[in-house]
Amino acid sequence: MKNIEFLRFLNLKGPNIWTYRSALEVWIDIGELEDFPSNTIPGFPDRLTTWLPSLIEHRCSYEERGGFVRRLHEGTWPGHILEHVTLELQNLAGLPGGFGKARETNVRGVYKVVVRARHETVTRAALYAARDLVMAAIEDRPYDLDATLSKLRRMVDRLCLGPSTACIVDAADERRIPTIRLSEGNLVQLGHGCKSRRIWTAESDQTSAIAEGISRDKDLTKSLLETCGVPVPEGRLVESPEDAWEAAQDIGLPVVVKPCDANHGRGVFIDLNTREEIETAYKVALEEGSGVLVERFVPGLEHRLLIVGGKLAAAARGEPIFIVGDGKSTVQDLLDELNRDPRRGLLEEHLLDPVLLEREPAAVLELQRQNLTTESVPAAGRRILLLRNGNVSSDITDLVHPSVAAAASLAARIVGLDIAGVDIVAEDISRPLQDQGGAIVEVNAGPGLLMHLKPSDGKPRPVGEAIIDNLFGPEENGRIPIVGVTGTHGKTTIARLIARIVHLSGKHVGLACGEGLYFGERQIERGNRANWDAAHRVLLNRAVEAAVFENGSAAILAEGLAYDRCLV
Repeated sequence: MKNIEFLRFLNLKGPNIWTYRSALEVWIDIGELEDFPSNTIPGFPDRLTTWLPSLIEHRCSYEERGGFVRRLHEGTWPGHILEHVTLELQNLAGLPGGFGKARETNVRGVYKVVVRARHETVTRAALYAARDLVMAAIEDRPYDLDATLSKLRRMVDRLCLGPSTACIVDAADERRIPTIRLSEGNLVQLGHGCKSRRIWTAESDQTSAIAEGISRDKDLTKSLLETCGVPVPEGRLVESPEDAWEAAQDIGLPVVVKPCDANHGRGVFIDLNTREEIETAYKVALEEGSGVLVERFVPGLEHRLLIVGGKLAAAARGEPIFIVGDGKSTVQDLLDELNRDPRRGLLEEHLLDPVLLEREPAAVLELQRQNLTTESVPAAGRRILLLRNGNVSSDITDLVHPSVAAAASLAARIVGLDIAGVDIVAEDISRPLQDQGGAIVEVNAGPGLLMHLKPSDGKPRPVGEAIIDNLFGPEENGRIPIVGVTGTHGKTTIARLIARIVHLSGKHVGLACGEGLYFGERQIERGNRANWDAAHRVLLNRAVEAAVFENGSAAILAEGLAYDRCLV
């Protein structure tokens, strides 16, 4: 019976005999397929490349585009094919990685297949899916590739780093700063031991809890900014729908009504002119936060300026969201068509949010203003406004006036944020705010970075590099001295002697060896700790100034190393 059987999995979590990156090594038995290379199975290469046309990009041993497809037609074995199909499924699911190897063992039909594994669970699932796909192509059976990719993409979204965190990690990697994921979420350590820093999406260990608390309180933020001379819209907290209307009259119509402590634009209503609109907006805004603000309406578009370490790193502009009638479709039909844009979705990887009326009361109010419901059929060519400040997506970094950038930087410093998303409403971001009545309307902690990484218009900005450069100086790499010891006999004794000598030099030393795990002169655990887990614990300890690791051959083969380079 022709089949591919998985015999053994090895999760190589660090540098290993195959690659400096984490990888998954699987031993497979192809059985009778050893006698059936790909060129002997009628139609197999064409069926496989029809399902996965992007395999044409795999260069393989020929080191040229189409190299792997050429190997398929010339004849290659299932282990090699499994390697390439697994990598391509991961690429299509949003988990890129080009490293793969397939090697024969001394047992006929048994192969070692090694593929890059950014996340073991996802790569293991991709291997199983690749086996099913390859067998379906061999046996000329149908295969639901869309369902497989959908499942893998959901896994990537659920289990892997989000795009904002990933861009910072990639920037650290470019500077050869080691990274360690600390949780199933987006908490990541950059560097080792006492030289390490931490990030959580676009927040760092320099982001204070006080600053984050201030940024969540919109009224307090505005008060502090106003005190320091930063232009903000006039307004105040209100306690009832009636009070909201009184505040609007005092400020002057039109006004903005928004929660005092919500985020992501939830419950924000702008350009309100009537008592009915203001009182309706108050009730919705109150549901989104613990209080409600009424502010002067500032004409113009909303701009998001990303401030990192007091400097402008990127800027994006929000555009109003419209739908256009065709004389046949209802408003709901047009909305559904708008949301079918592949850039729109609820996952973090999506650049634009879907417009869902149940989540956008401001859009419902805009429809009511235009005497429309979801069942209305707008005339052909009629533009219908849904949101006045929609998704922020167009890069305008090069257009920002220096005085506007300085005001945004000052706002971030006043709040106390090292990384801040400063929202500015202005008609022309290339002019000073005071010349046009523009204002800073919010200062946000943990700003999203995707709009700057994948703008719908304009060039991407290296925001990950800006954050890394703010955390580490030009000559810093987040590394502590590491000594690695391996060999046949005497490894433990040598490792302990080295650790003692380093300790006598005045450094706090972490040691993982065959006799236990040590921090300084204190033994934390007894027994053999010459393994990846113990070494990993040493590198996580922010008191450790130097590390000594014993590395046995069995641990290197089964787990890989916990570190990517050592001093000695």
